[in-house]
Amino acid sequence: AEPPPLVQLAYHARRAGDLEAWLRHGSAAAEAARELGDTAVAVEILEGLLSDPELRAGDRARLATQLSRAAVIGLAYRRAVALLRRIVLHCEMPDTVRGEIRLNLGLLLYNQAGNYEQGRVDTEIAVEELREHPTLAARGMAALALASWGEHPYAVYQRWIVRAERLLTDRSDPALRLAVRGNHVTLRMMAGYPAAWAEAEELVGAGRTVAERLQVARLSGNLAEAATWLGHYAAAERFRHQGQRLAAECGSPWLQGIIDGTSLRLAWSVGDWQGLAERARRLIDMVQGVSGISADAHLVLGLLAVARGEWEEATEELDAAALGDPANAPSPILAAASGAMVRVWVARGELEAARAEADRAIARVRRKDIWVWGADLMPMAVAALVRCGRVADAEAAVAEYAAGIADRDAPLAAAALAACHGVLAYARGRCAEAVAAFEAASARYAALPRPYSAARAAEAAVRCRLGAPGPGRAGAGGAGAGGAGPTGLGDAADGGGVGAAGGAGLAGELAALAEQFAALGATRDAARCRRVLRGNGVSTPSRRGRRGYGDQLSPREREVARLVALGHTNREIADVLFLSPRTVEQHVAKVLRKLNVTSRGEVSGAS
Repeated sequence: AEPPPLVQLAYHARRAGDLEAWLRHGSAAAEAARELGDTAVAVEILEGLLSDPELRAGDRARLATQLSRAAVIGLAYRRAVALLRRIVLHCEMPDTVRGEIRLNLGLLLYNQAGNYEQGRVDTEIAVEELREHPTLAARGMAALALASWGEHPYAVYQRWIVRAERLLTDRSDPALRLAVRGNHVTLRMMAGYPAAWAEAEELVGAGRTVAERLQVARLSGNLAEAATWLGHYAAAERFRHQGQRLAAECGSPWLQGIIDGTSLRLAWSVGDWQGLAERARRLIDMVQGVSGISADAHLVLGLLAVARGEWEEATEELDAAALGDPANAPSPILAAASGAMVRVWVARGELEAARAEADRAIARVRRKDIWVWGADLMPMAVAALVRCGRVADAEAAVAEYAAGIADRDAPLAAAALAACHGVLAYARGRCAEAVAAFEAASARYAALPRPYSAARAAEAAVRCRLGAPGPGRAGAGGAGAGGAGPTGLGDAADGGGVGAAGGAGLAGELAALAEQFAALGATRDAARCRRVLRGNGVSTPSRRGRRGYGDQLSPREREVARLVALGHTNREIADVLFLSPRTVEQHVAKVLRKLNVTSRGEVSGAS
């Protein structure tokens, strides 16, 4: 037959006991699958070959090397990890061969399995085993320079990448040189160094061979991630698009998945929330536990749940993203998840739990010494410290954060710093200063654009103007003493009175913010704004007039129905939507009637 059916030929050769033909056809089938970009088939064939107990030691080492190279760009990893682990422990082979297999095993543990500590151990051992093969040793050192992995300070990653670059020569493999240079520029970009941009733009334009284009795809994905954490969303989208295109061309489903994960976070940041939860769940189902990809999806689901006030669901997703196993979580995702969890604790009134999470998270960022990764953490962490009466500690943390991002090109971190200053100013009773800081934060978030954060900072400014505390207010039950005063970034619905002068204007601003939150899908935030208005006796009728929904659910009834479907009690729904339990009871009755169901348990499918 032409072309020959290599997989079938390998199967029949093995059943016939012709080991030479079995190896020849099986190896050719794996290579053909790899060349076609079908990494999953190549990995499956090689795993089958390596599982045969009659395989000779030399053939086992050769096939294990091929498997390690293929598996590291695929999604399936569990069987490959087990096979490669047995081979590096029990098979006789030269150190150089063992070192390459162990290096790729370390990368599998890093990228797919999410076992960062063991992956780092294997990679460091591989570097030593590859002492006679400096180019591969350089690749291992470059992997050890990826700062998202582990809890080491930035200087440790910097030392590894410098060592890697010293091993390279002009005659080194171009794809390897591209990989090492790419990891160095990624390290500097992740930390927000402005000079990294020029080299990044140069490198993403390189790549002639398939191997080089694969490295450009990997670099583009890393740069998209870095730019997203920094708040350079337009650049992140450009890098993401190029990375996905090249990863598909080169047949790397793992890399495609990693970039898809970054795409979810990017969509959340720019306010593209329509259908985002469904996209995140589809990605989780597709990657089947590949940690480096699923962490992004779980984080986005957690952030969406926080914005809707679904605390149990948020806690579950944030645990899955990072908080359940901090030692094996990507550092920037861990920081963002901690910031979201602090908000959950504050909203629940668990201020000591919020303070403890804030302290742990700030300590991790301090140890890492990459302060730009604190942008999603610091405003809420500072608010938690203030609410617990630790204003001086909060000021010290903000000063440290400001110094850490001072010379960095990190617009998201700069916006977060302005929000931190707003929290501190309010805590010290400097209302006008707080308003100015929150308005500056809102403008910076909006420019990124990051509409949800911009709206929350704008709400903080309005509520500060509503509250207008005098000097010392924070220490007497306001933001600084654990009270429910508007630290600007918490979830309390309290607010001061609307004065005669400017009251209508403030009410209009808050009503507009409620509409912005509702349009995004931030149910909790919209309900909080409306509660503040109601608490001040301000009526904000819709300009479109009240409409009747007949047998269809109204927007509020849809919110109630979704929470009922999730299993929330009336009291929990009242807490999320800032309504009285009696009002919620009435909404639930209408939901059941309109959906023509008789029990809350039936709402799930009907809604």
